[in-house]
Amino acid sequence: MTEFIRKRTANAKNDILSGLTVALALVPEAVAFAFVAGVDPLVGLYAAFMIGLITSVFGGRPGMISGATGALAVVMVALVAKGNAMGVEGENLGLYYLFATVILMGIIQMLAGVFKLGKFVRLIPHPVMMGFVNGLAIVIFLSQLGMFMTVENGQEVWMHGSKLWTMIGLVALTMGIMFGLPKLTKKLPEALIAILVVSAIVIFGNLDVATVGSFIKEGGGEGLKGGLPQFQFDIFSKVPFTFETLKFIGPYALILAAIGLIESLMTLNLIDELTETRGNSNKECLAQGGANIVTGLFGGMGGCAMIGQSIINIKGGGRGRLSGIVAAIALLMFILFASGLIEQVPIAALVGVMFMVVIGTFAWSSFRIMNKIPGTDLFVLVLVSGLTVLFDLAIAVISGVIVSALVFSWENAKRIRARKRMKDDGTKIYEIWGPLFFGSISAFNEKFDVKNDPNNVEVDFVESRVADHSALEAIFNLVNKYEAEGKSIKLKHLSEDCKVLLYKSSPKFREVIIEDIDDPRYHLAANPEKFAKSLSEYKL
Repeated sequence: MTEFIRKRTANAKNDILSGLTVALALVPEAVAFAFVAGVDPLVGLYAAFMIGLITSVFGGRPGMISGATGALAVVMVALVAKGNAMGVEGENLGLYYLFATVILMGIIQMLAGVFKLGKFVRLIPHPVMMGFVNGLAIVIFLSQLGMFMTVENGQEVWMHGSKLWTMIGLVALTMGIMFGLPKLTKKLPEALIAILVVSAIVIFGNLDVATVGSFIKEGGGEGLKGGLPQFQFDIFSKVPFTFETLKFIGPYALILAAIGLIESLMTLNLIDELTETRGNSNKECLAQGGANIVTGLFGGMGGCAMIGQSIINIKGGGRGRLSGIVAAIALLMFILFASGLIEQVPIAALVGVMFMVVIGTFAWSSFRIMNKIPGTDLFVLVLVSGLTVLFDLAIAVISGVIVSALVFSWENAKRIRARKRMKDDGTKIYEIWGPLFFGSISAFNEKFDVKNDPNNVEVDFVESRVADHSALEAIFNLVNKYEAEGKSIKLKHLSEDCKVLLYKSSPKFREVIIEDIDDPRYHLAANPEKFAKSLSEYKL
């Protein structure tokens, strides 16, 4: 019991320190994503607090951090702009349409959890996962380069001169502390220590560098200071509950829900691998949906899991729900009481932390295995990475899964074989090998020589597997071809499921199918997951 308490205490310390680090890193990201979406910084900060707290308490993956994200913000900007244009007499309604969309987004995500759709993340191939983390690492890196911009004469330009070298020096110092401190001691959170050290140098050295406060003011914000989130009663008075409204916000809600769930579930899988534990994807869908409903009602911009912050948390020792809870509550405390202190944190320190996240996120093994994996897998990896950078995560992952499925189907389609032999009584036997499904139908039909075959033919499916309706249709057509030639055909070793469907399609199959005690016991695929599972048994 003493050992158990000691371990729990140690974990609690790591969770608290890691949560504080995450809270500091959440501030500029939440503010930046709010600017991208075209809303006030507090809308992003409130979303980070509420979504982070709710998913930490009720989510399916302890240690995973959620909040306002860039992947969702780039979709929201068009929604807010169109919503503003729908106002009358200069009234900007974009923010209220955003809140309504986030609520609908949350409802869709909760339905995904209720119907247990989260399990389909298992169908995402490993090359897609690697492409996802590589693309996201590149996106995080590119987003940080914007911090090296400054405003001169009303225009944004790259830093130069002493300002640039000071920025580079502070970023390098932050990265150096994070790299070197764990080699000296692992009891201190390297990211938090690096932020505190660099902040102290800037504050006491009176260095003229960009800080969180100056970053907010440059974006048009007034500061971090705010109160508790307030229930948005104006949603119900300013957004009409009509079919036209649903037609407007519905597509945005679907896209946001899809992006949010894909990013959350793939981050969940990544954290599973890093911690060698397993989260609950359906529970995470419910938590993400519930969090977005609440944040929409209380004035947040919505969000999902954040891979960068989650990795900061895991690398910092955060493993339990306490780390996410501390990060969310600390963020609220910053807004309520410590906005002045947080606004003094230099952007360079946070950029250095994010650069280390990029290094830790990127799958450097991709370069090592380039010549060791199939060319199609390498193509998928590069495709997903590129699409993540150019478009968004949802398009990248869906495209990667589709390409992988097509390649898989094509490879399995080529595995259909037919071994032919003759029995002593002149009956020709076709022994079918390989999966019979929509992709292998053409190759299957080419194996038979209906016109030149003898009058008696048997087709043995003992080494094959009839996978879908297309395969049943192919068998049905094959029987009709032989009967049209006046020849007898018998089918052996079909599964019970297959036989039932063939009996329903035509009574003549009761005379064609040979019942055997060693008939296969598998079932036809009723959904994509079962279909993929059935085909996977043939994958080499």
